[in-house]
Amino acid sequence: MRDRFRDLEGPLAIRKKDVVLMATVSSFEGLAHPTRSELRQFAELFMPLFQASSDEARRQAVAALSQCKTIPSAVALFIGSQPIAIAAPFLTASQAVDDDTLIVIARSQGAAHARAIVSRDSLSPKVIDALVALRQAEPRQTAPAAVAEEPAEAHALPPTAASMEAADFVARLASEEAMRERIKGLARHLGRNDGNRLGLRTLSDMQEALLVRFARAREAGSFATALADALSASRWLAERIMLDLSGQQLATTLTSLGMGFLDAVFVLERLYPHLSEPQHNVTRAWMVMDGLDPDECHQRVEAWRRADSYTYKPEDQVPAEQAAASAPRAMRQEPPARDSRIVGRR
Repeated sequence: MRDRFRDLEGPLAIRKKDVVLMATVSSFEGLAHPTRSELRQFAELFMPLFQASSDEARRQAVAALSQCKTIPSAVALFIGSQPIAIAAPFLTASQAVDDDTLIVIARSQGAAHARAIVSRDSLSPKVIDALVALRQAEPRQTAPAAVAEEPAEAHALPPTAASMEAADFVARLASEEAMRERIKGLARHLGRNDGNRLGLRTLSDMQEALLVRFARAREAGSFATALADALSASRWLAERIMLDLSGQQLATTLTSLGMGFLDAVFVLERLYPHLSEPQHNVTRAWMVMDGLDPDECHQRVEAWRRADSYTYKPEDQVPAEQAAASAPRAMRQEPPARDSRIVGRR
């Protein structure tokens, strides 16, 4: 009889623990910026209450905590290690889980938890690398056992929901990997091969050193002369480029000529002092150089050079061209008719 009364008391005790669990979670949600002490106290209270509560209370608690901006790392790992039916909302939506915790959960809990992590709105390159490595290592570890245990007729069965989910998981990983490679390609000044300039006009070591030296001394005239020599163009074009006070045209020219990124930033900061002002933890000159595309810079500078060759002629070339044009006419002139008659009489 006593055991029966204890059985009747059980659900009531569980409901009381459910209430205490939800009250603890609600009080933690009310903390805008919890301190270390409050985080530690919540971790100590939450885990025993969570284990003693019902599944419905656990789901509600996890759903509430998935909206919190800050939770203890131990609690995040504890929730992420729960069965996927409970942990899925947290792994999918919580922004309070750091990358290391996500990687540990994906490696220790299996494919279902990894798929929930893949469903997050954003993943860092570190987590993507870990998921890709985990997916690549999984067939090598499980394929021999799976082949040994599967019956021969299993290969003829239609695809199941699990296999479709696995295919979707692989597709998402491939998409994330492609996006990561695209982001790497966009980091031009960090990822491109600056040494491969076959067929492009490139500064020599001496020309680059002269440009940096004249910029350091702020000798604009000498810098324009050296820049015109590097472009094989007129001094007028070099001066016109330097007159752009935004530094955009000079940055475009230096990028096209293959000057080093840091040297080009230094040149812009010395010639245009306002570009040395800080902006987003770097200088404005850095931002100008970082926003340039090398291919577009090559095309633009070559267009400038072509226009310069069409419109500009050095003054010392004009008399030479006139003399060259008049010389053939003088050589083709015939003697006057009177002189021809005199020669004929003799």
